[in-house]
Amino acid sequence: QVQLVESGGGLVHYGGSLRLSCAASARTSSRYAMGWFRQAPRNGREFVAAISWSGSRTYYSDSVKGRFTISRDNAKNTVYLQMNSLKPEDAAVYYCNSGLDVGAVVAGRTLDSWGQGTQVTVSS
Repeated sequence: QVQLVESGGGLVHYGGSLRLSCAASARTSSRYAMGWFRQAPRNGREFVAAISWSGSRTYYSDSVKGRFTISRDNAKNTVYLQMNSLKPEDAAVYYCNSGLDVGAVVAGRTLDSWGQGTQVTVSS
């Protein structure tokens, strides 16, 4: 069972930046796409960004496109989310997870158990 550990969250002012990390315990087989999701209080978990195994394909929700960048370092089994120009509506607990491909991640068809997430708070 792959374990996912998210980190890098915190309190930031409106317009500020944060870089989230997601470390996955080593996989013994297959190559998966990865993605970031978030959940704000009283809201369901929503898709944020996805990246293919090779990193050649990325996909973003409309709400973060142009502000967030997803990347990965397969040698470190780590996925990153660079978040710029943060807004109060970006405040949420952020989670990562995997999928068979980018489309599966976007559709929420994830493969792993959810980690603890990392809290992002944006002050206005």
